[in-house]
Amino acid sequence: MNKWIAGLALAGGVLLAGPALAQMERATAPAGTEVYFISPQEGATVESPLTVRMGLKGMGVAPAGTQADGTGHHHLLVDTPLDEVELDQPLPANDAMRHFGGGQTETTLELEPGEHTLQLLFMDANHLSFAPPVTSEPLTITVE
Repeated sequence: MNKWIAGLALAGGVLLAGPALAQMERATAPAGTEVYFISPQEGATVESPLTVRMGLKGMGVAPAGTQADGTGHHHLLVDTPLDEVELDQPLPANDAMRHFGGGQTETTLELEPGEHTLQLLFMDANHLSFAPPVTSEPLTITVE
């Protein structure tokens, strides 16, 4: 009897995990989709806190979890090279990888004085990167 219950539990777990695993597939963004910085500009010298404005062409911005074709939301990499990001997994939220799951297109950052690199990464409803990734060029700024 216990083996039967354990087998049933295992089968149920596999059936429930199937849809979750399928959701981990990376979607393709429409051709021509671009994400970019409206501000600050490359090479700018700024004061902290600074306002970052994010732009998008070819798709729409929607809150995380919104399952609508042609939408996603912004993430901001702060002093984090793209090759250090696991694009096949949901992006963790921390000071180096900022999430804008509410559909925000603007934020205020507090950064220490010095040189910083910023890069935008536009992701789907589940915080997964599109395939290929939709990223801005890295932007280097100096904070006074």
